[in-house]
Amino acid sequence: MFESLSEKLNQVFYKLGNRGKLNEKDVDEGLREVRLALLEADVNFKVVKDFIARVRERAVGVEVLQSLTPAQQIIKIVNEELITTLGGTQSQLVGGGHPPYVAMLVGLQGGGKTTTAAKLALHLKHSGQRPLLVAADNRRPAAVEQLVALAKQLDLPSYSEAPGTLPKDICAHSLSRAKEIAANWVIVDTAGRLQIDEELMQELAVLKRRLKPNEILLVVDAMTGQDAVQVAGEFHSQLSLTGLVLTKMDGDARGGAALSVRWVTGVPIKFIGIGEKADAFEPFYPDRLASRILGMGDMLTFIEKAEKTFDQKQARELEKKVRTATFGLDDFLTQLKEIRKMGSLGQLVEMIPGMSQVADKLADGAAEDQLKRVEAIILSMTLEERRNPSIIGGSRRRRIARGSGLTPQDVNQVLNRFRQMQKLMKMGIGGKLPRGLKGLFHSR
Repeated sequence: MFESLSEKLNQVFYKLGNRGKLNEKDVDEGLREVRLALLEADVNFKVVKDFIARVRERAVGVEVLQSLTPAQQIIKIVNEELITTLGGTQSQLVGGGHPPYVAMLVGLQGGGKTTTAAKLALHLKHSGQRPLLVAADNRRPAAVEQLVALAKQLDLPSYSEAPGTLPKDICAHSLSRAKEIAANWVIVDTAGRLQIDEELMQELAVLKRRLKPNEILLVVDAMTGQDAVQVAGEFHSQLSLTGLVLTKMDGDARGGAALSVRWVTGVPIKFIGIGEKADAFEPFYPDRLASRILGMGDMLTFIEKAEKTFDQKQARELEKKVRTATFGLDDFLTQLKEIRKMGSLGQLVEMIPGMSQVADKLADGAAEDQLKRVEAIILSMTLEERRNPSIIGGSRRRRIARGSGLTPQDVNQVLNRFRQMQKLMKMGIGGKLPRGLKGLFHSR
């Protein structure tokens, strides 16, 4: 996410930092490169022009040019103006009135509305809400079946009716169903449509009048760049959108849509989709995203992911084992599984300050493959071998290698690294990532 833009912006700031004291000409040269980086990232021209003007106005001031660290001051200004461009503060779903509250999802066909509806419902469930998924897309073949299947898979209630039922009737009946099961949010998946199709847009207007939704969320594919801005503008003019959901953010290395659509339309981005998994869905925080763009990481999101993933009781038990040097291969396997639940290594590393530059190196899957190899090796061991790896001799190594589909040398490598880690723990360095562990994440 934003890989290309982040890299170019960091190159600009590095050059400015090497110059020490800056003058107005230095600032203008740097901002020219920032402007080019934003345009190449497919950011709307008007947004770029306004952004650069705001940054320049502040960057050529006395407090920056006469500062001991002018380059750092400019980075601070760019960060603050990026946050402003992205919306300033987080925009949450708004209920209001008596439940059930209604969120109507609209957008083009193929933009990911159905999967987004399921992700949003799961997010609400994890937040302590009681959502009901409503399949009101009776145009796309198998759309209803897809939503019902996703709901079942995620243990969420859903509502659908026979083919041919009018969407307005489905929606009206779904509100009654929501009251029956005490659901406080109704997530309506509508059919995809072009914003220039007057008949279909009129259908949405009818649904809006019937449902009186608290939220009308436009689901937009972030990879469409400038088209996303145009689509959002058209839908907003006809429906008065309350929020945007940007999907496929993990596949967009440029990021133009996210940086443009909020500023141009005035509609807040409320969520972003960052992967195919049901939990690859995050509330949108302008300050956190600006931090990621500038390569500063996003530790708050990282910590939130960890808190959701790691069982507190397990964490305390693990800490005790680390302190007493009784941490075994079984414990290590458990931690690998927990880490993988949090997302891809590339996405996780991107959130750690100063590590964004190596995120792309992990995105090629080499580190993920190595984790899988380590996991396969440990799973091929008996319980006794995992608890006491010292009993693993030549014949056991060959059996483990056969069971994991790897070589005895691979088994040796994992065992050697694990022994190094245990030694470091006995020396009392359990709090940091041991240097010996790094080899576990290197591809062969």
